[in-house]
Amino acid sequence: MNRRDMIAALLALGAAPYARAQQARRIYRVAYPAVSPLASLRNWIAAFEQGLREHGYTPGTDVLFEVRTVDGKIERFPELVQEIVRTKPDVILTGVNTTTNAVKAATQTIPIVMAIGQDVVRSGYAKSLAKPGGNITGMAEATGTIVAKRLELQRQIAPKISRVAVLWEAPTRAVYEAWLEGAASSLGLTLSWQEYLDDPERNFAEMMRWRADAVFYLPGGRIYGRRAEFAALDVKHRLPASYGIEEFVDAGGLMSYGANLTDLYRSAASHVVRILKGAKPGDLPIEEPRRIDLLINLKTAKALGITVPGSMLLRAHRVVE
Repeated sequence: MNRRDMIAALLALGAAPYARAQQARRIYRVAYPAVSPLASLRNWIAAFEQGLREHGYTPGTDVLFEVRTVDGKIERFPELVQEIVRTKPDVILTGVNTTTNAVKAATQTIPIVMAIGQDVVRSGYAKSLAKPGGNITGMAEATGTIVAKRLELQRQIAPKISRVAVLWEAPTRAVYEAWLEGAASSLGLTLSWQEYLDDPERNFAEMMRWRADAVFYLPGGRIYGRRAEFAALDVKHRLPASYGIEEFVDAGGLMSYGANLTDLYRSAASHVVRILKGAKPGDLPIEEPRRIDLLINLKTAKALGITVPGSMLLRAHRVVE
């Protein structure tokens, strides 16, 4: 064997283990079933993928992140979840309780990581935040404190309100009702619980029949998917509204106060990575949000004839002008 052939043979021998390692490398699958249209989810998808990268996992190379949505057609969601469960992904990522409920009903074995869990112990997702047990972990909102404070801030920005319509979609009324009723009572406000009817105009017709003078939006994939329509109707009917998600303010809503969802999705990636490395979801503590943001839309305030108190503007994390 001449020198050139010997070098080639040695290189081939050295490359063989590397080639076998490359062939044997595990590519994980993380599924994300959603209710809202894909366009509404892009920021959160990007945040989750960024979280994976921060922990050394490259989307599309180390992790196949499969996003599937029913485009607001909630009646199709259980079927979508069943299809996903049958493919046996390594982890299923969920958003609000609407999606977590459906996934929880479909599997007790595949790990589930919540990005936006609400009242997680009372909802049956965990025995405790510190030791969830079962197959569910992730991120959770500090629900009661946040909704009470949001209602208080809504009263500050519009001090004359007294009759507040609460727009909700299942299962959020059960999660929020006691906290919100308690906060309303302390502020001297009357609430009317308005279930989302898949038609924003119909919902507003019901609110106006009740003589609402403000709207309080609870989280839900279908409501979120039509946030621009709702924001426009708030202004049309001159109802100061508050939301728990900042994207509503960017779509024209008056104010939001709540956990930063981009941050929650990025943080949820750390739970997913730990599960991919072998941790059991029931052993991973459920984390509460690090950031609670206040956003105000001054253009909408002007359209509603509202002068935002200077103290609120100073407190706001972002002001849309």
